[in-house]
Amino acid sequence: MILMTGATGALGRLVAARLAVRDDVVIGSRAPETIPAGPLVRMIDFADPASLERGFTGVDTLLLISAGYGDDDVVIARHGAAIEAAEKAGISHIVYTGLSAAGDHLAYALAHRWTERRLREGVASWTILRNGLYAELLATLTPVVDGRITAPLGSGRLAAVAREDLADAAALVTADASAHAGRTYELVGEEAIGGAELAAALTEAAGSAVSYEPGTLAGAREGFTAVGLAPFQVPMLVSTYSSIANGFMDRTGGDLRSLLGRAPRSALEIATTRLLG
Repeated sequence: MILMTGATGALGRLVAARLAVRDDVVIGSRAPETIPAGPLVRMIDFADPASLERGFTGVDTLLLISAGYGDDDVVIARHGAAIEAAEKAGISHIVYTGLSAAGDHLAYALAHRWTERRLREGVASWTILRNGLYAELLATLTPVVDGRITAPLGSGRLAAVAREDLADAAALVTADASAHAGRTYELVGEEAIGGAELAAALTEAAGSAVSYEPGTLAGAREGFTAVGLAPFQVPMLVSTYSSIANGFMDRTGGDLRSLLGRAPRSALEIATTRLLG
């Protein structure tokens, strides 16, 4: 039996839809009432040991979708509890959706690397999917205001990847986990996109001029603080801008094409479409 966590998140919903066609899949969620009718659903709350004990019963393969919404200590506690419970339940294989190697300078990288280490030191077999940053996130980070993109990306670029492709990869690996045992896959895009590329694509698609005039990290920090984001979110977002701007997130290639057996979706097209609304 396969169980996946995080089924109500942006990535989790897509993976759940792909796995739900199987008759050996259980969908795990803290809010099972929000899961559409169809697949078997179990309450899975990383902060509730009893729910993990009940939820992991009879499971052979666990797809652990990162519960990354929080400070490092919170995320590490969640992941640690899930892995420990999986081991106690006798789960033989854990597939983990983490963060690409290029993301080591991001403020939210540490919890991912801790989880990888914990899996390698554990008793269950494992596969690590090191996901690149989403094309959809890039669109969110680069709003167009008065015909200008002012995100502080400098001349940097991001090897963004379509969320749909990452969902395809997660479902594929989880469905045949033993064939991917001990593997770490780098799942990044094949094109590196910066503010200038986005502006040019938007200009062509919209038929009206869009310029790229990069702002500052301080300005971005002030803007995020002003809209009332949680305190831990601000450094996460600012570090994302900084890592892209300083050339740490533009590494293309990786294992996505070979794993999917096809060309990845165009991240530039996805980001452009989302920005056009």
